[in-house]
Amino acid sequence: MSLDVLCVGHAACDVSLFVDQYPQENTKCETHESLEACGGPAANAAWLLSSWGLRTGFAGLVGDDVHGRRTHDEFKAAGTDVSLLELRPEHSTPLSLIVINRQNGSRTIINRKLKGASFSLSPVALLPLKPHVLLFDGHELEASLTAMQVFPDAITILDAGSWREGTAVLAGKVHYLAASERFALQASGMTSLQNEADRRQCLAQLREHFGTKTIVTLGERGLIFDAGDGYSELSAFPAVTVDTTAAGDIFHGAFAYAIATDMPLLEALRFSSMTASLSVRKAGGRSSIPTLAEVKEALAHV
Repeated sequence: MSLDVLCVGHAACDVSLFVDQYPQENTKCETHESLEACGGPAANAAWLLSSWGLRTGFAGLVGDDVHGRRTHDEFKAAGTDVSLLELRPEHSTPLSLIVINRQNGSRTIINRKLKGASFSLSPVALLPLKPHVLLFDGHELEASLTAMQVFPDAITILDAGSWREGTAVLAGKVHYLAASERFALQASGMTSLQNEADRRQCLAQLREHFGTKTIVTLGERGLIFDAGDGYSELSAFPAVTVDTTAAGDIFHGAFAYAIATDMPLLEALRFSSMTASLSVRKAGGRSSIPTLAEVKEALAHV
């Protein structure tokens, strides 16, 4: 079966706790609201794409434990191809503790991921999938490079959340570098993107260094991008923020959908921005993903 999109990277289980204000160190804090769900950047994108009807696969590593089996079962229920999802015995599935501040919807994440747990892909197992688009989150570098080698004609997208070995290597190899503000600052060595001069300088540095179509998301300040024809900005759609958990993952999943369905770049960015805007209005990560119909309706009323 040919896939529309293959997502390669990180899968985790999330425990979200909602607090009235972020707790100080060495204090106690109570909450009466929590959520537990599967997550991870590439995993959330894959779940979105599957729920929106694209033929989608996920490649990554989880443990053969309660969290890993839940990850597998949620993917299966969404229709995601899990032939490249490894449930490894005696390995602990990554676990994220997410603290959400009700005052502003910001989230702070503590992720447990075992060091040294390598994940690789077999070219023989990859070949039948023939994806049109490859989406990486930089967590599984070896597997990502293998997928690129096996499918040299696939359109490639990198969700670059922060500077790590995987994002640093892949950033210059993909067709679309879709980076967070954090990655952009780390990669450029700059300290702020608050004014236009800084944003232009940062984007120029990223373009010069990585030589690919570059997008930098700036949260409620929108995004900047350069596809080779100069600097551009796109404002964010207004939203009353409840919870920003997984907003970046959701943006990248929607962007992969747009690219897989041949949207022009500006339309793809508006589409992805609206999807992320709708998501922050609800609590949770995967549970905040809007339907495709909701995104199209919201765009029609802009």
